[in-house]
Amino acid sequence: MSMNNQGRPTGTCSAGAAATGSSLLPNEPLLFEIGDTEHSGVDLPDVEIDGAFLGGFERRSEIDLAGLTEPEALRHYVRLSRLNYSIDSGMYPLGSCTMKHNPRLNEKMARLPGFADIHPLQPVSTVKGALRLMDELAHWLMTLTNTAAVCLTPKAGAHGEMAGMMAIRAAQDAAGQGHRKVVLVPESAHGTNPATAAFLGYSVRSIPARDDGTVDVEAVKAALSPDVAAIMLTNPNTCGLFEPEVIEIAAAVHEAGAFFYCDGANFNAIMGVVRPGDLGIDAMHINLHKTFSTPHGGGGPGAGPVVLSAALAPFAPVPFVRKGELVEHVEGQHLGRITAFNGQMGMYVRALTYMLSHGGDGLAQAAKDAVLNANYIKARLERAFSVPFPGQPCMHEALFDDSFLAGSGVSTLDFAKALIDEGFHPMTMYFPLVVHGAMLVEPTESESKQTLDRFCDVMLELAADAKAGNAGRFTSAPTRAPRRRLDETRAARLPVLTWSRPEELPQAAE
Repeated sequence: MSMNNQGRPTGTCSAGAAATGSSLLPNEPLLFEIGDTEHSGVDLPDVEIDGAFLGGFERRSEIDLAGLTEPEALRHYVRLSRLNYSIDSGMYPLGSCTMKHNPRLNEKMARLPGFADIHPLQPVSTVKGALRLMDELAHWLMTLTNTAAVCLTPKAGAHGEMAGMMAIRAAQDAAGQGHRKVVLVPESAHGTNPATAAFLGYSVRSIPARDDGTVDVEAVKAALSPDVAAIMLTNPNTCGLFEPEVIEIAAAVHEAGAFFYCDGANFNAIMGVVRPGDLGIDAMHINLHKTFSTPHGGGGPGAGPVVLSAALAPFAPVPFVRKGELVEHVEGQHLGRITAFNGQMGMYVRALTYMLSHGGDGLAQAAKDAVLNANYIKARLERAFSVPFPGQPCMHEALFDDSFLAGSGVSTLDFAKALIDEGFHPMTMYFPLVVHGAMLVEPTESESKQTLDRFCDVMLELAADAKAGNAGRFTSAPTRAPRRRLDETRAARLPVLTWSRPEELPQAAE
């Protein structure tokens, strides 16, 4: 295959599995390269503006924006959108991220008047329907988790973690236990767990994983002491496994006077099947974008409600909704506000729509299907790939390591880049850290058997090619994507953040 000077393919596809990557996407220039600053796509009158009211901050140079016609601007952004990979164009096998389909019904409901156009500062008397929806969503979340209270306002999972840990700190301060400054965090936890604990001023004490990828209750007991405030444990964990001793761990933590924070990022695997409150958790955040199909990624809009046990319910931050009424002031040692307003209304509407569409039995079926799909992938791939924890079924995600690539000259990163050439978004790489060269695959319940089979066929063909010694296919990948592989280290250290118009070279005389 030959390449043009933009690093784009110009020839035919290489041998191997049928590629679904496209080589027909245009090399899209910048807006400044399409238009020029001398013309505009619309007719605007000359305007004299008195800059006195700007306090000396008026512009002193030309704005230098490229002028384009409406078709030029529209086509530019449509072409850019075609360069994106999205859940609407293909499967996301991203482990621990639950990139599931967002049903269009959810979007339609979120755009209803009264939901889409309300403002956080308008009178409470004019948003009674929105408050009732929030109350209903809170009821579903508490019912699914068997907890006593929920704070809807956190803007993302890590924000929910912080709210839950702040509630734990408030409860211990109120009980005269402010000396508890240590948080236990298993090695297989999400990275935000130790970060949240450290951000709040706690010291982090690591709990090692067992050889089977789970947490040993005896290791937890050995780490417990009078200065331990809580344990932050992910269940199902980031190895894709359900913690078999979670109830015993919770009992040991409570007996030591500490609290049990559960990372709910993987709740999609157990919703409607297991109630975390029954396992002994005291606080757990729930990613609405993971479990309940609200939009995911891009920095927002996010929502990470945190549910609280009866012991922590009095310390829930305001505002919250109680019996359809907005409660903004309560007595006691609660947290006060953690956000200015009431959270992400659009995410609440989407999540509740998903819940009502499925019902309790449908949510349970979705969780079971997510587990089934992950185990199907594991069963199809485990003979060709290496499994770090053999002999046990996984939950929502299948975990592989890179030992099957030993001696091939192909790394986990190379393998993932080659997957791009075959039209699939890569799986999660190098996470969890307890597994060397990890490849974490989470298909979710959204994908059909036909899609899973296409993915597995490509994975198996790539594995066979790597073992056959065709390292060049992997180390040069991707070759069929809109851009070739970046020097990622150089790009991170020396990013080019501005664009300068190239100098016009003098033309030769005719």
